[in-house]
Amino acid sequence: MDIFSVVLVILTVISVLVLDRNKFAIVQRILKWIPAILFAYVIPALVTHLFQLDLSNVILHRYSKDFIMPMAIIFVMSALSFRQLKAVGMRPILVFLSGSLTVAIMPLVLLGIFSLFTTSFTDQIIGEEYWRGLVTLVGSWIGGSTSMLILKELSGASESIFLVILVMDNVLVNIWTIFMFQKIKRSDAVNSFFNIQDTIQDFIPDTINLHQNGPAYSFITLSTCIIVVVLSYFFVESFLFKIVLLSIIGLILGNIVKFWNHGLMIKGGGYLIITIMAILGLKLNFSNFSIPLEVILFSVLWLISHYIIMMITAYILKLNMAWVPIASMANVGGISTAPAVTKAYNEEWMPHAILLSILSMVTGTYWGMLTIYLFTLFNT
Repeated sequence: MDIFSVVLVILTVISVLVLDRNKFAIVQRILKWIPAILFAYVIPALVTHLFQLDLSNVILHRYSKDFIMPMAIIFVMSALSFRQLKAVGMRPILVFLSGSLTVAIMPLVLLGIFSLFTTSFTDQIIGEEYWRGLVTLVGSWIGGSTSMLILKELSGASESIFLVILVMDNVLVNIWTIFMFQKIKRSDAVNSFFNIQDTIQDFIPDTINLHQNGPAYSFITLSTCIIVVVLSYFFVESFLFKIVLLSIIGLILGNIVKFWNHGLMIKGGGYLIITIMAILGLKLNFSNFSIPLEVILFSVLWLISHYIIMMITAYILKLNMAWVPIASMANVGGISTAPAVTKAYNEEWMPHAILLSILSMVTGTYWGMLTIYLFTLFNT
């Protein structure tokens, strides 16, 4: 299965790249609705579903976390200039934080509203203690697996409820990712509707010379990245610390080293993001989905309200609406999927998606602790 999964990922990446460059009118119409990179997520899932394969535990997932994802981080972050950070400003961060705050407090807001009309949600979520599992969703969505496990212990969620939440989390995030791909493709239309004129300067040309400053400099740039990633594998154990460290190193290299090939980094980072998406697609599984309807509906409304609040914040700030799905994926999807969704709109914004994802990873546990506190107040 390990060899098969590698072949499947390679063929998927090639298919996505060919599809993205296809000029046929019918293909272009399809890509207006479904971004090419989304096929990197869907193709492996279709293959595993059709042939009833379980590729969720192949070794490729470990290699992706240990090498491919760190390499993508340093590639993308070293393509970011400090001028870009200044041009974007604080507004995307404020939109992102509004999304985080909504994830943390909206369960209590929704529960309070529902309790005015029916007791079914309160009986299910409070009475049967599903709230303890829902708290772990806050950690999973904002902080990732580590925060989710920490909040499981803090909330006292039972193993049975935690297992149900794990399954639902997997399905909801997969569906939400597909939905965000759709939303970001329509950002310009939404901007036009709300009369938002916010634009970002184009720092890197669309036609990229991969041998900027000569092949020797490109080789040195690539070799430096590989050496840094290999060293981080042997000397840095914490995944979160590794991502933060590589992001900082990438920023320093891209802004200090004069011969650094930014074009190679942004293009190579895009390829690596497609590869990561294809590997994630190996885990996509919608089977064994048996969860109380009230909990499912509650969680869906929770996610939708998170998105609406961010849209309102972006509108108030007159910020390009493309930042809303980016900020949502940084909150809910994280370091793997936020840059992928961003790439479907503007490759140059991928570093910002990574920065927001890192902020998400750092703060997830604390948002979850706030949710636990609010649920405790609700119970009393």
